[in-house]
Amino acid sequence: MIISVFSYLRSASHQRTLNQTYFNRVAAIEFAVRYDDGKDPRGFKDADLVLLGISRTSKTPLSMYLANHNLKVANLPLLPEIPVPKEIYDVPKNKLIGLTTTISKLTDIRNNRLQALGLPEGSNYASIARIQEEINYANTIFEVLECPVINVDNRSIEEIAMLIQEKN
Repeated sequence: MIISVFSYLRSASHQRTLNQTYFNRVAAIEFAVRYDDGKDPRGFKDADLVLLGISRTSKTPLSMYLANHNLKVANLPLLPEIPVPKEIYDVPKNKLIGLTTTISKLTDIRNNRLQALGLPEGSNYASIARIQEEINYANTIFEVLECPVINVDNRSIEEIAMLIQEKN
């Protein structure tokens, strides 16, 4: 029995399958890095999934997690001052996922980030008014794009990935 398993693992067809899976994963990871943080909206058309959300809603870690599962993922930060790129309107709705959170959770996360960076608290970045403005803007974009939205509060990356799979 052990010899037959070993023979199978060394077979050319099995090696090809393993190699192709590996190369697909590497390509997906490279894609996620290339199209992280809205760097090049032209990549949206080639993505298996495009994540949208305001700052600190786990877009990048989620993109990398999904890339490790062979999905080509781009992500786009939503900021009220920056119009969404026109390319997002060409992405099929089933490839779009909005990520959101609550004001209280995001205030805590952003204040912790400011503290970790050695910056003073009280920055507009972590203010309740600013966060409310960003969440409202994101909700407007989600409605216009008619994309499903996932609240990432108190959820692991794995949980969020599972919810995305359920919505697609």
